[in-house]
Amino acid sequence: MAIEFKKIMPIDLEPRKAVGLDLPFSGNAVFNSTFQTKDAIKANLINYFLTTPGERFFNVDFGAGLRELLFEQIDDNTLEEIKMKIQDDLKNFFPRVKPTSINLIGEPDKNTITFSMRYAIADSNINDTILINFE
Repeated sequence: MAIEFKKIMPIDLEPRKAVGLDLPFSGNAVFNSTFQTKDAIKANLINYFLTTPGERFFNVDFGAGLRELLFEQIDDNTLEEIKMKIQDDLKNFFPRVKPTSINLIGEPDKNTITFSMRYAIADSNINDTILINFE
């Protein structure tokens, strides 16, 4: 009989210690903190998807650049290219994040893309979803 153990991130054991910054930056002191690894990873992923390459000074390759794609023709080929780019970038910047599904819905008439991704974190029981509307 197999026994499944829940893996807990060591930094999550101290509930009063922050492990990251939450988005958006609108807290009392500008920054809100995250106290769980799950929340910190989600905030980091959202930050990555909303960042344009070249926007970060010392890491100019960081960022998905999805906003720039809104000015391209939105069709099935473009959405498939975006999906492949996201998968490759996740391997480089977030190797422990394993996407279980990536969905891109383009609305060419409105020039918008709805992006959703379900993911799991390797070696943990963390599963979550991200939903971003690019308008």
